[in-house]
Amino acid sequence: MTWTTRPRSEIGPLAAIVAGRGPRVVLLHGVGLRAEAWARQIDALTVGGFSVIAPDMPGHGDGPMAEGLTDLQGYAERVLGCLDEPAVVAGHSMGAMIALDLAARYPERLRGVMAVNAIFRRGAEAKQAVTTRVAALDGMQAADPTGTLARWFGDAPSVERAACELWLKDCDPAGYKAAYSVFAAEDGPPAGALESLRMPAFFLTGSEEPNSTPQMSRAMAALVPDGRAEVIALAAHMMPMTHADAVNRKLLDFASECQP
Repeated sequence: MTWTTRPRSEIGPLAAIVAGRGPRVVLLHGVGLRAEAWARQIDALTVGGFSVIAPDMPGHGDGPMAEGLTDLQGYAERVLGCLDEPAVVAGHSMGAMIALDLAARYPERLRGVMAVNAIFRRGAEAKQAVTTRVAALDGMQAADPTGTLARWFGDAPSVERAACELWLKDCDPAGYKAAYSVFAAEDGPPAGALESLRMPAFFLTGSEEPNSTPQMSRAMAALVPDGRAEVIALAAHMMPMTHADAVNRKLLDFASECQP
């Protein structure tokens, strides 16, 4: 598959891919990416009878940069325009953190939340690594994507890797720095927020994921009254792209289960 750019609609302050008819699913991408990172899921959901909104984060894709975004709540509140009707919200990486924040603070707007490759209580080495990466960003020049691509894909070339390289290079440097600064400062949702969730919550990651580990997903799921975790074998951080069929099955089943 090639990850071609798709048309956008304006949803409040965001630019978003809008597709399909039916119960709503909102898809939130991670740092340095754009809504097309969910392309395979958008197609599967629309064929499966859902409507989809996949926004670009500020400073990503076609999303204009916004001033004053210094915390996770600020990013989450910009997504509220996508939730003018109850929706299942699925997020990947930082998008998962935004999705969980929305679930905790605006439960009446969500039917369920799916966190894909989410972090929870990083170890000391991982904390130092993200802190070091933030310190190297000046917000004016695009960050060298070499290290990021190696973490996500290893050394093997692929169409998925090539697409992510292009998106990382095209990302607004200020938007990338703002988002990555928030991502680095966060350590996953508070335990109390997870314990208070009164909706289905699904935590999905890959067996080969070194940063958003299976242990993290299982720990979060254990705190949610209606939580569960699953691990996709041989998948790593970019599994919505690299293991799309497996992710699609999980997402379609979960979105269907969440409908009244």
